[in-house]
Amino acid sequence: MANFTVQQFSIACLQGFQNQDSKIFLSVCFLIIYLFICLANITIIIIFALDENLHKPMYIMISNLAAIDIVYSTVTIPKMLAMFLFDYSLISFPACFLQMIFYLGLGTAEVFLLVLMAYDRYLAICNPLHYPSIMTNSKSVQQITFCWVGGLLIPVLPLILALRLPFCGPNKVVHCFCDHSSVLRLACADILINSYVALTIALSVLLIPLAYIVFSYTRIISSVVKIASSEGRLKAFSTCGTHLLVICIFILTAAGVYISYRIPGTSEDIRIMAAVLQNVIPPLMNPVIYCLRTKEIRDSFVKTVKRGKLWHQTHGV
Repeated sequence: MANFTVQQFSIACLQGFQNQDSKIFLSVCFLIIYLFICLANITIIIIFALDENLHKPMYIMISNLAAIDIVYSTVTIPKMLAMFLFDYSLISFPACFLQMIFYLGLGTAEVFLLVLMAYDRYLAICNPLHYPSIMTNSKSVQQITFCWVGGLLIPVLPLILALRLPFCGPNKVVHCFCDHSSVLRLACADILINSYVALTIALSVLLIPLAYIVFSYTRIISSVVKIASSEGRLKAFSTCGTHLLVICIFILTAAGVYISYRIPGTSEDIRIMAAVLQNVIPPLMNPVIYCLRTKEIRDSFVKTVKRGKLWHQTHGV
């Protein structure tokens, strides 16, 4: 076995749900979720592209969040569907590590973008006079580019350290995709340094941004309470509360999954299900909380639909 190098991994997803009925149920659920994620987020991007009134920093960020959510869910869900529908659980060594870096990189980019969006709202509400000069379209594009590039670069160090390890068998990844910690456990070498480096980076990337986001929303709510009517306060609490809830699910679940690998006796299926939910809930909920509840985007969507109907009527289609 010491001379054998793993060429491909076998993904063992949710071992407690391997009967045919469970696979069909999971396939239908994830297919519906994936189609909704793609349709909702693509609609947001199209609306933003067609309506010049939405070409503002906040909506540039929302459209980029939609793009991240599409790619982020595409990295994992189609492969999961292939496993549930066709029992195709094999993935090549390069494809596994490619999936790993995109999953970690896009997740990190989303955290950075959520921080930037919290900063944008904080400036707009708490410093409205300085907001137009601080947050211009060009500056927001630069900051968003940093989120994408920085997010994709952060996992490079853990990935390089993992690639230096020998993988001589077994090749069974107990997860629904090539999760870094699950793959790391298959290495035929001491992984203590890799584990601590990955945990330190992950918790820093997750918890420091979360602290800033909570601080920003606290200041936003405090400012709104001072100036708004009772109806305005209720709306502010509702909006900020919903945003924070989804952000906390995304970040705290990811942190919990990383920490759970260090806790003996943690159920594999519970850990995997938590990671999967962390992968699908934000892309599923973000279009609702950031877009459908935003009046300008709702109005733009209605105008786009009416414009499409008018075009069809004019051209006799």
